[in-house]
Amino acid sequence: MDTVLLVKAAIMGIVEGLTEFLPISSTGHLILAGSLLGFTGTKAKVFDIAIQTGAILAVIIVYWQKIRDTVVALPSSRQAQRFTLNVLIAFLPAVVLGLLFGKAIKAHLFTPQVVATTFILGAFVILWAERRPQNLARVHNVDDMTPLDALKVGLVQCFAMIPGTSRSGATIIGGMLLGLSRKAATDFSFFLAIPTLIGAGVYSLYKERALLSWADAPMFGVGLLFSFISAWICVRWLLRYISSHSFVPFAWYRIAFGLIVLLTWWTGWVVWQD
Repeated sequence: MDTVLLVKAAIMGIVEGLTEFLPISSTGHLILAGSLLGFTGTKAKVFDIAIQTGAILAVIIVYWQKIRDTVVALPSSRQAQRFTLNVLIAFLPAVVLGLLFGKAIKAHLFTPQVVATTFILGAFVILWAERRPQNLARVHNVDDMTPLDALKVGLVQCFAMIPGTSRSGATIIGGMLLGLSRKAATDFSFFLAIPTLIGAGVYSLYKERALLSWADAPMFGVGLLFSFISAWICVRWLLRYISSHSFVPFAWYRIAFGLIVLLTWWTGWVVWQD
């Protein structure tokens, strides 16, 4: 067992868990961390996607009460049925566009210029969203969302296919701009992450199954474990944070990180792999 490799897997898991659900894009952070650790290549890319499942397990545990109540009430409750339908409606656009354009996006958009640009542009969208009066929100609970609200959030999530955008950032800030409160947008973003990230992880493992063997299991297991632990801490913290704070600090962080991406690319500190 390669101890150094397991340590690298643990660090990557921590990076994934801490960045997946904040509006700061896990992709850019994983690229930088992977390059600095020498954790690169096709198998590493599969690893980065697969360990999202650990982060999602943290969301499931944090929201277990809501998930359990919805599943139990699903056969008889119209509210539970509508909530489930809304999550599925929001999930579908990413599935369709991902299958149609995923390969082209990976081939042409995973560049430091694109990642840095989306980091910085996303920051200005956050600043714009947070300048709008919060009393304009018309949906304050995920159970009050309509199928049209869900479809709009699902379409906004598709912007996250562009690396550096942030799936959480697109759905949370997009949801706020579409009339959801900060709390409702954050909650729905987490619920939508469950099918989205599990689906991406399973599809990536299946597609690249020829590259993997049982010898990789310890590496993936460590990554999943540390992704779960760090995501659990992060999600619980974020839910407390948004009760009394805005996302403005994340906007300034995105601008700084976007500049760091350009600096590390220009100096050659980070090697961007095709």
